[in-house]
Amino acid sequence: MNAYSGPRVATVSSVPSHLVHGYATETFTSEEQDILRRYFTNLDRPVFALVNLPEVVKGALFARYSRTHKSLRRLFLDEFVLDLDVAGDSTIDATVGLERADELYQKVFFEFGDDSVAQLGGVHLACEQASNMLTKVLEWGRIMSYLEQSTRYLAYDARIDGRFRYYRDPDLLASSMGTRYVGDMDRMFESYASALPTLQEYFKATRPKTDDESDFVHRQTLRAMSFDAVRGMLPAASISNVGIYGTGQAYEALLLRMRSHPLPEARAYADMMLEELRKVIPSFLRRVDLADRGGLWSEYLAENRSAMESIAGELVDPGGHDMVEGSPGVDLVDWDPEGETKAIAAMLYPYTHLPDREVLAQVERMCVEDRMRVVKAYCGERRNRRHKPGRALERTFYRFDILSDYGAFRDLQRHRMLTVEWQDLSPVHGFVRPSAVDAAGADELFDRVMDRSAALYEDLAVDHGRQAPYAVSMAFRVRYVMQLNLRAAMHMLELRSAPQGHPAYRKIAQEMYRQIGDVAGHKALASLFIYMDMSDGERGRAEAETRLETRKA
Repeated sequence: MNAYSGPRVATVSSVPSHLVHGYATETFTSEEQDILRRYFTNLDRPVFALVNLPEVVKGALFARYSRTHKSLRRLFLDEFVLDLDVAGDSTIDATVGLERADELYQKVFFEFGDDSVAQLGGVHLACEQASNMLTKVLEWGRIMSYLEQSTRYLAYDARIDGRFRYYRDPDLLASSMGTRYVGDMDRMFESYASALPTLQEYFKATRPKTDDESDFVHRQTLRAMSFDAVRGMLPAASISNVGIYGTGQAYEALLLRMRSHPLPEARAYADMMLEELRKVIPSFLRRVDLADRGGLWSEYLAENRSAMESIAGELVDPGGHDMVEGSPGVDLVDWDPEGETKAIAAMLYPYTHLPDREVLAQVERMCVEDRMRVVKAYCGERRNRRHKPGRALERTFYRFDILSDYGAFRDLQRHRMLTVEWQDLSPVHGFVRPSAVDAAGADELFDRVMDRSAALYEDLAVDHGRQAPYAVSMAFRVRYVMQLNLRAAMHMLELRSAPQGHPAYRKIAQEMYRQIGDVAGHKALASLFIYMDMSDGERGRAEAETRLETRKA
């Protein structure tokens, strides 16, 4: 892969016209435009902020976002505007920048550098038509909220403006590989579209409707199972919509990272985000593109990345890539052997007047029965998965090295109360083909997509190393590390082992849990995970759809 040549920090006075035209643009009637201008900061770009709406409406829009093909503006018009009284907002035009707002916090925030002020203003930002490479960049920060369009509930055979839903990098399209890139991507999406009904027919024949399911629940379940089975055929270039809520401080950190990122899409997208955010919270983002402030910060991040790529290539022997079969999918590589003792001491500490060392010493002298009494009392009676014990569980940690398909990674990566680092996506670790694909007779079609994906990646990597991962299908494996404390592990593993979850990440969650108890030996702490589901989950999707139907009723 080509090395990043150094920091490239763009100016943001305006968004280049070629960038805007690289995305599909929606059209609205004059009446629709009149309404939309009151609540969205632009009507023709893939990035826009939501304003002048109740917070619950913004949240509801984002919640609905994940399970619809519609853009947020179209969703608002079709499903929300009729329930709102918009007559009183007829004189508002959110597409006009708020120039006077730039003076409001300037003295406190900019002149005195009080960063905490930037935590007091937040923005709901819609980020549409972002590749699955870019969404991982957008969702990296810990102190923001994200909601991403799901590959598990939506079919990706639908088109936008007559085009399949994948990112078209301007540099790639202008290169000698442009025609090849579009042609191969179209073939991959066509194969996905062909495989989808095959899997639906297979599940229809092998998974009959039960007495407690409605026809609607049964149809939705079969669709969802089919989406799960074939989503690995989709390339990382597949575009998604992401709803983000964050404070000014969080957006500043995100934009500084994006402006230093080696992926051209990330840097260009940061320009659009900054332009829209400055219409709402301009003062909080003044430093982002100042040469001696945000410019230096972004250069620092880019220079460090470039230096590490160089030194890793010099000092680390890449070895062969025939280790795939011998590598465990989930490997607990580091933990605290005294983690249970320390966690139990942390449970007791607030209820004593002793120094931490003395509490730890007393716990070390306790018998197993007394330790378990402490653990059970601290955990209490958890009536549902959301009842979590306190911060004493943060006293011990686990570090897992994981090799899984990219689809599972993108679902697990969104958990923010942990440390996650991943390696570049490539075909080098092979791919995972779901057993249902074999049983349905779609294995040859699936494998042809993998071959096309790998060949396109190899050819792109010659001159377009940063964009080459766009070609890699989500069934290919990627290696990543997840380090988390026990409290974060309880939240993530109980959630991701739920029966309605995707089989790929359910298996990872189940294995992580097993290794906490069996490899680390923290059986007392593992006993707190009473909502872990270790079943195969075949009924999970139907049960989830039934609960949803009941709530709607």
